[in-house]
Amino acid sequence: MTLRLTPGRLILAVGALALLAVIAIGLAQLAGHAKSPSPGGAPLTPAQTNAMLAGSPPPLAALHAQANELLGGGAKALDGRLASLKGYPVVINKWASWCVPCREEFGAFAHAAARLGRQVAFLGLDSGDSSRAGALAFLRAHPVSYPSWYDRSGALGEQVTDSSFTPVTVFLARGGGRYIHQGQYPSLAKLEQDVQRYALGA
Repeated sequence: MTLRLTPGRLILAVGALALLAVIAIGLAQLAGHAKSPSPGGAPLTPAQTNAMLAGSPPPLAALHAQANELLGGGAKALDGRLASLKGYPVVINKWASWCVPCREEFGAFAHAAARLGRQVAFLGLDSGDSSRAGALAFLRAHPVSYPSWYDRSGALGEQVTDSSFTPVTVFLARGGGRYIHQGQYPSLAKLEQDVQRYALGA
């Protein structure tokens, strides 16, 4: 006995197959996206980070002791910390919890700060986040070995980076030079290259 499809049933069968194909492609893309590595690679454990930063000079060790904290005090507090870091190169990363490129590059900053944090001061600037709760949740999910300053209005972020965009990274060289990188870092290698060039002057 042969099964004959009427034109109506044939259209329904073809439509169902097409829908299944679209769903399968979408699931494959989602799986590929979930497995794609972050620019920094696999996350570091706190023990790994602490081991890499052991023996840091006191001004840098003081930053590491405030790892993942969200500090207040505005421009005055940030200026005070920068004054205490005189003689050390500094990297300031402006981010926000709602910023997708910030999330994508944060792994690179976690690794770079652990690898270079015995020579370079890394600081964060949480700029334009409407609530501290969202920013703290972001930091719990994306831990780093340095503190960030909370800048709800975004004014401090604009002052420090000369930009209203996010993310932005500022490099302050030991000798006083200043370089601003607009946008996301695509890889740990590119970030470390810029730290060496603009902060360490290598």
